[in-house]
This record gives sequence, C-alpha cells and structure tokens, in this order.
Amino acid sequence: MANQSLIDAAIPTFDEFPPVSYADWRKAAEKALKGASFEKRLITKTYENIDLQPIYRQENLDGLPHLNGLPGFAPYVRSTTPLGFVAQSWDVAQEITYGTPAAFNAALRSDLERGQTAINLVLDHPTLHGVDADQADADEVGKGGLSVSSVADLAQALAGVDLETTPIYVQANTSALSFTALLAALVQQQGQSLAKLRGAMGMDPLGHLACYGHLPRDLAGVYDAMAQLTGWATTNAPQLQTITVQGHPYHNGGASTTQELAFALATAVEYLRTLQAHGLSIDDTAPRIRFSLSVGSNFFMEIARLRAARVLWAKIVAAFGGNAEAQKMRVHARTSAWNQTLCDAHVNLLRGTTEAFSAVVGGCDSLHVSPFDEPVRTPDEFSRRIARNTHIVLREESNLARTVDPAGGSWYVETLTDAIARQTWALFQEVEKQGGMAKALEAGWPQRQVADTAAQRAVNIAKRKDIFVGTNMYPNPKETWLEAPMVDATAIKTERAAALAICRAVADAGKKQAALAQLAQSGKPVDAAIQAALAGATLGEIARAARTSAQPGPTINPICAQRGTVPFERLRAAANAFATRTGQRPQVFLATMGPLAQHKGRADFATAFLGVGGFEAVYPLGFDSTDEAAEVALASGAKAVVICSTDATYPELVPPLAQKLKQANPGLTVLLAGYPIDQLDAFKAAGVDDFIHVNANCQALLSTLQQKMGITQ
Repeated sequence: MANQSLIDAAIPTFDEFPPVSYADWRKAAEKALKGASFEKRLITKTYENIDLQPIYRQENLDGLPHLNGLPGFAPYVRSTTPLGFVAQSWDVAQEITYGTPAAFNAALRSDLERGQTAINLVLDHPTLHGVDADQADADEVGKGGLSVSSVADLAQALAGVDLETTPIYVQANTSALSFTALLAALVQQQGQSLAKLRGAMGMDPLGHLACYGHLPRDLAGVYDAMAQLTGWATTNAPQLQTITVQGHPYHNGGASTTQELAFALATAVEYLRTLQAHGLSIDDTAPRIRFSLSVGSNFFMEIARLRAARVLWAKIVAAFGGNAEAQKMRVHARTSAWNQTLCDAHVNLLRGTTEAFSAVVGGCDSLHVSPFDEPVRTPDEFSRRIARNTHIVLREESNLARTVDPAGGSWYVETLTDAIARQTWALFQEVEKQGGMAKALEAGWPQRQVADTAAQRAVNIAKRKDIFVGTNMYPNPKETWLEAPMVDATAIKTERAAALAICRAVADAGKKQAALAQLAQSGKPVDAAIQAALAGATLGEIARAARTSAQPGPTINPICAQRGTVPFERLRAAANAFATRTGQRPQVFLATMGPLAQHKGRADFATAFLGVGGFEAVYPLGFDSTDEAAEVALASGAKAVVICSTDATYPELVPPLAQKLKQANPGLTVLLAGYPIDQLDAFKAAGVDDFIHVNANCQALLSTLQQKMGITQ
C-alpha cells in the first residue's frame, strides 16, 4: 500500500497545472501572429458559410440540442442502431460500370468473392431512359453503365449471385418500374422469394431532372408510377426500397455540403407529400427512401454533415407524424467524383481513402469508394481491388467497426454538426418557400445557388487556395497519364442488338402483346409490368406501354456536372500535345540573378508554378550581370523569361534586364517572380508582362502564356 501511495503521488494530475482561459490563449496567439489578423489567419471560411475556429472548447457545446441522443435513438445523430457497425458493418457497395451483361457478371462475381458485399448496378443512359439497346445510339450503349433490355440480360448479368442474400442497389430513376419488372420476373423464374429481396430500385425523378434537364414523361405520371411501385413493394418486397434521393447532381456541379444535403432533403419531402397524396402512409413511405450523397475532401465537415443529415431527416419525418422506425435515415455514400483528377491519377487513391474514412466515421449504411482510374476509363481489376480493399482496411485494420459513433463527443464535431444542421435547414426552408423542390428547379433557384458556389470554387482553384495535389500544385513533370482503351461502340451495340433479337424471337408474340396491352390499361401497373416481362417484353416495350397516356416531360436548365481540376488538366493536355508535335515541352527560361541563396526560393516557386501548366523551366546557375542573363536567355530560344531574385535587388536588376530582353525580342513574354507592390508600375513600364506570386491567378496566367507561346489557339 505504501508503494502504491508513492506511485499515485508521482502521477501528475491536471490539478497541478493552472487553468488557462480562452482569453489568455487568444492573447498569446495574437502575440505569436506578430500583428497579423487573428480572424484572417486562424478562422477558416467555408463554402457552407461556417466559420471554423482554431480551437473548440467544452463551452461550445452549451445548448446544442442533439447532445443527449444515444445510438439507435432519436434524433439518430449517433447511429440509427444501438450498436452501429459493431453489430453490422456497412455494405461494400462498389459500382461496377461494365457495359455488357457478360463483362458485368465476370467483374461482379470476382468482386463478391473478394470483399464486396452488395451489388451496385449502374445503368447506361438508354436503359435509364427506357430505351432498348437496339434502338439507342451506338455511342451510348454500355457507356458508363450496364445495358439491360430484357430478363435474359439481367439473368446473364446476375448469374451465380444469390439475390436472397446479396443486396442489390440500382439507381433506375424513371425506368424504375420497368427495371423492377425485369428483376421481379427474374426472381420468380429462379424460384426465389421477393420478400427476401433487399436493396433499392431507386426512383429519383427530380434528381434525374436536375442532372439531365428533362424527363421522358410528365412529372405527375412519374409520381404515379413511384406511388404504385412503393405500394407494391410494401406488400410484395418489404425489404426493397423504391426511392433513392441523390445529392450527386448538386455535388458534381460544385455545391457545398449543406446545399447538397438541403436539396436532397427538399426532394425527399416532395416525394413524401406526393406519396401521401396517393394514399400511402408516412410509416410506409419514409423507410422506402434511401439517400445517396457524395462525400468530399473536407474531412470533419463530411463527418458532421452525415450526422446532421440523420437529425434533420428525423425532424422532418416526425413532423409528418412518422414513427421512430420511419425517422431513421438510410444513407448510401460515394466518394467524390468532383474531386478526382486526370493528372497524377494515383493521388485519387488517397482522396478516396480520406473521403471513405469520413463516410464511415459519419455512419453511412453503404459505400462506394471511387477507383483511382474512374474519371479515365472503366475501372480495371487492379483499381477495383484497391478501392474495395480500402473498405476492408478501414473495417479490419483501422477498427472503425468496433466503436459506435467514433467522432461523438468531439467539441469540434458536435459544434460543426449543429452548425451544418442549422445552415442546411435554412436552405431547406428557402426551397419550401418556393413551393417545393420541383417548383424551385423550374425557377432555377437551386441551379443558381450551386453555380454561385461553383464559381467561388473555380476562383480558389485557379488561385491555388484550394489545392489539388499533382494538378494545380506539386506537379509531377515525369508522369505518364492513364490511357483510356479504345472502345468499339458499334461492336458493343451489335452484340447487344443480337442478344435482344434472340430475346424477341423466342417470345410468344401474341402473349407478349396481350400482356403489354393489359399493362397500358392496368390500374396495377407493377404487377402487369412483371407479367409482361415474364411474357418476354423488353424494358423499352414495358416503358412505352406504361407511358401510353403520358404527357411530355418537363425541361429545365440542368446542373452542369464537372470536375474541379478540368481547367488545369486542359492546360497540361495542351502542353503534352505540344510536346508530342515538337518533341520538346514548352520552355520558360529562369533568369536567376545573383548567388543561389538570393534566387533559389523564387526560382523553385516559379518552376512548380509553371509546371502545373506543363511548362519546363530552364533553370541555370545564377547570373552576375543583367547583360549575361539577357544574352543566355535570348540564346536559349525560350519564348518566356522569368526574372528570379529578391525584392531588395529588383529595382536595380529588373528595368535594365526587362528592357534588354524586350528590345532584342519584342514578342518575348517577361515575367517577374514576386509581387513588389511599390514597384509594379515601374517594372511594367520597363517591360514586365506579369508577376508570378502566391496570390496570382495561376490558371489565367498560364492560359495566357500558352496562347502567347502558340501552345493553344
């Protein structure tokens, strides 16, 4: 006991240290900033209009309404189940985007044997719009997703997969009724139970409208099909969700996390109201809705956003009178397509890992981790394996499945969760004031909100305030870009048309036409569509029959999907093309003035700055005189020169050197590394065309330089 007392006495406690107040800390921080603004240097402004503080304290939690929630209990901020991933891990739901049923099946079966736990079936454009492969444009058949036109196609795509034990997720949008008919017919043909079918046949007409700008039929008709499909599933396939609200169109347009979530919630509310108007109860409809959200690179923001999403959905469903089970949000997450890059594409591995980490810590129910080559080509076996193993490492090696809500209790995360919930709710209410999401899209309000945020992002990316490693910062001049394999679109369509011809030939034409006629007149279109599929009707035939009395669909200005780094990738691609034509990369000469210590910092910065545009910097040793520097620079043949030294030496060096260069070659572009604000006018008068510095618009400067050098037209 005496020894234990000595041990206890030796252990320090926090009582031994004097408490430090926030005011004391801030005073010390401001002293360390040496006059720089605390607000500008230490408070981070976000696209969500949230100010991130440098530190968070226990008092930040005072008054937060969600703190007393426990996992599995309303408002579900911490999880929709008491044990979270401890009891059941998230679904490894990797998208497989092969275009033909045979190729899809080979990839699916391979991946299910190696860690994938759910089918995530992405459809090509014709299938999404209810068009059979033999009637679609060849360039669209199998592009970006699976071409499915018949029960036989689906049987081939899913051969060897037990649909009673493997969840299936399909974003079918306006083709959901037709696709569900094919799937239900296949399940019946295989003697399996629809009641055991799990997953989602996701309808999302407003998401489709936001993405493509049009619907294949009137919105009222689509809503009627949604109600019919939801009611059918409630009775026949109780574990199958029928609505998947997508945030991806907004995210991929450049939206903030709160904009994506607010517009997704507003969309879901419109669906709830619609289904209620069709006589379905909130307790039947809310559990049929699955949210599909993109997860970006702001690590803690994304964790907090998923937690806030569950709180807000519970609040919404409770306002509709939904019970505790109906208030639980189901979330599928996918890592960001907007963040992926063509340059230094293997960095996408790291982006996907951090984004997946956020999604899991935030409590997603299923997850797709984008393979690193996703923006270039159909992911191959290697890239699919790495993406799939990201899930497994997070689950098995990072032990994220052993803790419920690992971020819970963090002063930062809890405060951020509340801030996101409030900002999202304010946006959601703005949509509600406009009469709901459909009317807001028709008026163009969400499009303008997303466009404004995308414009802010574009400026910050151009100025490299938002950094994309390997693209607008830290370029790899020796990298070889990934190549997309040549795709014979005509051969794919020919293959698909031949398979469809066999399907049409073996069907009993009379029986099929009778079933389609029944579908066109049926008050129970899902059952009738299934019978038509069993009779050999194709997806396109079922879609046309179901839309017999349809009115033209609405059209709006869609949200423009983009990736953030495309402008820089165009610069790099132009430089690569120039190098291919000429045998040499476009060169810029660095006029390094004085000893190494005098010019190295700015010369290194200029080299990296130019590198993101695909330029090669000619980087000599320092020059002792402006005459020598001008002579060597002109002899190099480079069409641009960057003067590199210090602000203190520039007044003496820049005017004579710039004048010599311009007099000898008036078409030469002369740049200065740095931004000596008190000398700008004098240096411009001497012949300096622009300035390379940390706050420069890198994209605009390099674009202009490429045009002047004849790299682009």
